[in-house]
Amino acid sequence: MQIHELLAILRTRWRIILATILVVVSVAAVITLRTPPTYEAYTRVYLSAQGDQGSVNMYQMPSAELETILEVAQSPVVLTPVREELGLEPGQILGVRAAAETGTPLIDINVSARSPQAAADVATAVAHKLAEVSPEFSQMLAASGGEVQAQTIVAASPPGAPVSPDVQRNLALALLAGLFLGIGFALLRHNLDTRVRSAKDLAEMSGRPVLATIPQRKGSETHRVFMESDPFSPHAEAIRRLRTNLMFVDVTTRKHSFLITSPMPSEGKTTTAVNLAIAMADAGTRVLLVDADLRNPSIATTMGLEGSVGLTTVLLGRASLDDMLVQWNGSDLFILPAGEIPPNPSELLGSEAMRDLFSELTRRFDFVLVDTPPVLPVTDATVVDTLTGGSLMVVAANRTKKRHVSEAIKSFETAGAKLAGMALNLAPMESVAYYGYYRQEGSTSRRGSEADEEQSQLMLEATRPRAAARSRSRR
Repeated sequence: MQIHELLAILRTRWRIILATILVVVSVAAVITLRTPPTYEAYTRVYLSAQGDQGSVNMYQMPSAELETILEVAQSPVVLTPVREELGLEPGQILGVRAAAETGTPLIDINVSARSPQAAADVATAVAHKLAEVSPEFSQMLAASGGEVQAQTIVAASPPGAPVSPDVQRNLALALLAGLFLGIGFALLRHNLDTRVRSAKDLAEMSGRPVLATIPQRKGSETHRVFMESDPFSPHAEAIRRLRTNLMFVDVTTRKHSFLITSPMPSEGKTTTAVNLAIAMADAGTRVLLVDADLRNPSIATTMGLEGSVGLTTVLLGRASLDDMLVQWNGSDLFILPAGEIPPNPSELLGSEAMRDLFSELTRRFDFVLVDTPPVLPVTDATVVDTLTGGSLMVVAANRTKKRHVSEAIKSFETAGAKLAGMALNLAPMESVAYYGYYRQEGSTSRRGSEADEEQSQLMLEATRPRAAARSRSRR
């Protein structure tokens, strides 16, 4: 994995990283706040005995006796009477450490306690109590015959702050630990992710070009025909981009017809087909949108049309094609609804009558778009693909599983179908490259109009040969 790929994953999964950091820091903060503070006091004393045999100090003491004296300072022999003398609870004294300063007759005593005053008092009391009991554990001190004195060199004083818990250190370590854990979780989540998240994911796994990234819309169920309701939105611009890219694909097939499908239901294929048809008609081409989803037709509902008659009515010979075509708002867009739902959709779509009808449709219209059922549940899409110049597969971001896309592509390849490209639908708005442009005040309509005018010219140039041929045939 390269650095830019890692950074891209971290940008995508930043919520996981942030959540992990917050959890780890919060837990560390709670533990730190609930941990009783520990205070530490320090004193340095000089132990010596002045007796009949002269002066004796720690410097002259054999190492074995010196080690014994230091152990006694940390034992109940000293600590129990000190605690009773000071009236402290058993848990107030947390620990005592005694060590001899190398090369000197000095002893350093460090005391840990629950309160600063207790730490200082215990350190002072331990030094004096050690002097009192040390003759019992040192033959040299006992032989001197004198009283052992503990002369204070550095007096113990109450500490101003606890030695633990260290709030700043704990939170800093928690922040660092949370960051590393968050990165680890983000990478793990990325490797275990089973859904298509971005156009890059879709392109890499499908091996097909992503012709457009269509952002997710608020209130998408109530404003599905956004090319009419909001023609200058980022969603409309994405459809225009899809329209232009499809025209470049059409240059290689010259069949001027595309099938629009998806791996699974509820991925937005019908909404994409409707708005794409409107965008093509806006460019000055004569477009026909056919609802060939004979299992769950929805184009008529989406566009507010009567859908009880249509494609199946024509295929059964119960009505002429002209009677079933519906012109959309006086534009160059015509709709052929699905009609009555048949018991054998696949057989009907693969029939000779369907082939003859499709030939008639491609002859009469500059462009034919066909909405079909999803690929995986049924085989209708691969059947209709043999009639068109190629297929456009619509995939929903953050919803469609990668294995479903792979299985749909495999179904197309097995049937010998022509998958022209992919369209990523319902993508997060921030993932659309030109999203920031629409956030600039006053630039929306100008951007949409310029893009529409430029792409309309491309469409007109691409369809001019067909329009001329149709005019000659009429003459």
